[in-house]
Amino acid sequence: MAELPVSLERDGFLRSLIRELSGTLQDVVGLEQASGFISVVGQRIGEGIDSEYRAALGVRSLTREQVAEVLVDLKRRIRGDFYVIEQDDSKIVLGNRACPFAEKVDGRPALCMMTSNVFGVIAAENLGYAKVSLEETIARGAPGCRVVVYVQPTPEADLAEGREYFKG
Repeated sequence: MAELPVSLERDGFLRSLIRELSGTLQDVVGLEQASGFISVVGQRIGEGIDSEYRAALGVRSLTREQVAEVLVDLKRRIRGDFYVIEQDDSKIVLGNRACPFAEKVDGRPALCMMTSNVFGVIAAENLGYAKVSLEETIARGAPGCRVVVYVQPTPEADLAEGREYFKG
């Protein structure tokens, strides 16, 4: 068949597939339940990514600084544009200018559970604890994302809305 002017390629197709799956989940079972299902997937993916980075770095456990670098690097590899805003002994604050799901994330905040779980699993597995707060997200209409990964259970972390993760 001759080359037709159809904008269909693997990356766009897969992002559309994930968008429709998450949208269907949100519509059928609600945002909270959809986020829960996507969380399970994110946890499994986070465990695999964590193992890969530790093996590549030849370490048994990542430091907080390495965790921050890994979070930025993994998102870069999947076309996100995360960067560290600040970090200290209790938290890592990340910004983001581009979602890996691109425009397909619009109106699909359940997809943000992928970020929460991947970040939370990696931080908790290496540092013992994490609480991920998705303060701003592109999926909810913000121009970028602001994600705080608390790596110690501080009073500030207690007050933040988010999901907690513990070393498995």
